[in-house]
Amino acid sequence: MIRTAITKRLKRWDRSFPLSKRQQFVTITAILGCGFLFVQVASVEWRYPLTATLTVATVVLTAFGLREDLRGIEWFMLLSLPTLYTMSVSLFYFLLPVRWLTRIPIALLYTVGMYALLLTENIFNVAAGRTIALLRAAHSVGFLVTLVTYFLSISVLFTLRFPIGFHMFLLSIVSFILIIQALWSVELSEKPPRRVWQISIALAAVLTELSWIFSFWPVQPTLKALFLTTCLYSSVGMAQQYVLEKLYRKTTIEFFSLAMIVLCIILLASHWRGYVY
Repeated sequence: MIRTAITKRLKRWDRSFPLSKRQQFVTITAILGCGFLFVQVASVEWRYPLTATLTVATVVLTAFGLREDLRGIEWFMLLSLPTLYTMSVSLFYFLLPVRWLTRIPIALLYTVGMYALLLTENIFNVAAGRTIALLRAAHSVGFLVTLVTYFLSISVLFTLRFPIGFHMFLLSIVSFILIIQALWSVELSEKPPRRVWQISIALAAVLTELSWIFSFWPVQPTLKALFLTTCLYSSVGMAQQYVLEKLYRKTTIEFFSLAMIVLCIILLASHWRGYVY
């Protein structure tokens, strides 16, 4: 009932809204970019509340920008990636040196990424009802942003060093959300089939177990995040081809080989002597 009322209200706004869809996306991106920069310059005690506020604003503004065809499962699938993208970039910035030399580039990268993401989600939103030419490009951009979001999220989790149980819980939630929206985007079905849910749960469980193992591994958090992101890329990439019934032996070998190469790099970079978790 609440979702239906919100949808009707958004459609009424759309009839009287003067800006085109692209102009709306530019406006939304500018608002979020300014909000992101404001979070960066805020005092330390206000950063986390402001990050939460910016994350909620991302949900609201993204829903507003995609309001025309937003329905059903799309409320979750299309809004989850922009939300996690904003949260991960905002939290990752706190790990960087506090100076304008980093503030401006990060804010610009966030703004460019958000605008590209809004265009991508809009293509998915429209393509759920009909086939459009830009869908393949949208898949590439969406998957790239998914990988960036996952890498930043995992870097933050490993750096903050939460208790292992809480760490695994958060990572499993983030992994599942990013995996299922990535798999759904290749089908854009009104209701994700059962196999998509099963694959998403299985891959999220595998990544969570790998995260638990690498929580004790004597290597820098950035390299841990890099390996898990590579595992996400390989596993989800193969899962997408499987869902499309295009998973061939050559494709499997390519994805698996990349994961093994990064694992070898992690092993060479490990320092067991004197390591303290």
